[in-house]
Amino acid sequence: MSMLTPPGMGGRYRITGKRFPHMRRPRNRRRIVLAAVSSSAALALAGWGTFQLVDVFTGGPSETQAHGAGARGGKGAKDGDCKAAADEEAESKPLPRPSDITVNIYNATPRGGLAKITADELRSRGFRIGKVGNAPALYDKKVERVGLLIGAPTAAEGALRVIGTQMAGAEIKNDQRDTDEDVDLVIGNEFKELTARKDADRALTDMGVEPGEGPAPSGSPSSAPPSRAASPAPRPSKC
Repeated sequence: MSMLTPPGMGGRYRITGKRFPHMRRPRNRRRIVLAAVSSSAALALAGWGTFQLVDVFTGGPSETQAHGAGARGGKGAKDGDCKAAADEEAESKPLPRPSDITVNIYNATPRGGLAKITADELRSRGFRIGKVGNAPALYDKKVERVGLLIGAPTAAEGALRVIGTQMAGAEIKNDQRDTDEDVDLVIGNEFKELTARKDADRALTDMGVEPGEGPAPSGSPSSAPPSRAASPAPRPSKC
């Protein structure tokens, strides 16, 4: 072995001329992979921390607000908003007074005189009385319950609520009339008398309506036939 051969070469390499064997340590692949993963994790952590700091200093939306914003876009939230808007509209519009409501009174029972008696009593309670007579063929002898209160869809939260305090247990229906201050009261087979006046006045007061005062019962039934015989239409949705 030559004196110029490095120790440990065992004669495997020979040095000739100006060329020398290239000596370096073998690469450690595991160490390289670990270093790359650590660098990526550090960068991700730094980015997340920066995002949080930006949110804090710029007043970004919180998680609760984000969920709330997403919920408002859903169908359930839309229906709730629609209902809330309808309730708010109904509350903002004051209920009509008895003197603002014209009531047409029709008798659908075999008993005579009920329409006139009922009209006189409602007149004494401050309601305006329109037509008084027998019920049209659509309802004559066909109303088994206490009675029907019929009005425009827009009267459901107005005139029909007010007149409903005078006839407990009456069924409410809608038709396509143009005004919401003109309602029909159809007397049914189970009718005995109107709600006691003190109870009706208390119900009106609880609704924020001042009970009406009218003249003493008088007048005679009108023979004019009912002007509307259209079948009741369901109350349309506001949303």
